[in-house]
Amino acid sequence: MVEKSSEIVIIITTIIVLLMVFGIIILFSIFQRRKNDILTEQEKEREEFERTIAETQIEIREETLRNISWELHDNIGQLLTLAKIQLQSATEQNIAEVRDTITKGLTEVRALSKLINPEALDNINLKEAIQLEVDRFNRLDFIKATLEIVGEEKEINQKATVILFRILQEFFSNTIKHARASDLVIRLNYSDTDLHILTKDNGVGFKSSTKKEGIGLLNIKARAKLIGAEANLTSKENKGTNLEIRYNYE
Repeated sequence: MVEKSSEIVIIITTIIVLLMVFGIIILFSIFQRRKNDILTEQEKEREEFERTIAETQIEIREETLRNISWELHDNIGQLLTLAKIQLQSATEQNIAEVRDTITKGLTEVRALSKLINPEALDNINLKEAIQLEVDRFNRLDFIKATLEIVGEEKEINQKATVILFRILQEFFSNTIKHARASDLVIRLNYSDTDLHILTKDNGVGFKSSTKKEGIGLLNIKARAKLIGAEANLTSKENKGTNLEIRYNYE
């Protein structure tokens, strides 16, 4: 009787052990599969992020080349034509005007050379890239633009810089093309933990409920989210448009 009870205990114990082992194997299998799924998902997200960065760099290049093409045709071309006309009727009295026109043309060419430099496009410094845009706006009398720096400049991840600059580039483009603004202010506020970007114009603005996808503003939050930044776009009719971005660079 005792032997039979011992056999039953052994059988039950064996079954329990086997069930536990089987359960552990199942749990380990589920964990491993879940782990693999997470790794696959992370790899897809990484690839998607890298693809977005590459596409954004291409967009920046295309926008820059469009700007350069326009300046060469409409601005520098006009300056050279004016210089040619002035030279055809040059006298001792107006030679200074010819010299000033040619000097202005050289200044424009130097400014363009900074924009077209491949290294500048591949290794964007946010403050310098924005300053080039501001200088271009003021040089061509598109708008009165100002860049303000608050705090000590911090190093920003290169890929985050590409995204941030593209967001601002889209905002600038919208301001120039649609806002009918006379003033544009960009403020970079560096703290120990994050960068606060405030960009505002004094244009016609729009109602938040009537934002149009075609003007590129709806991409801002999606782009910011890619780098863990927060973006907020606000606007009022006839009161201008504000864009605020907070990026944690720690």
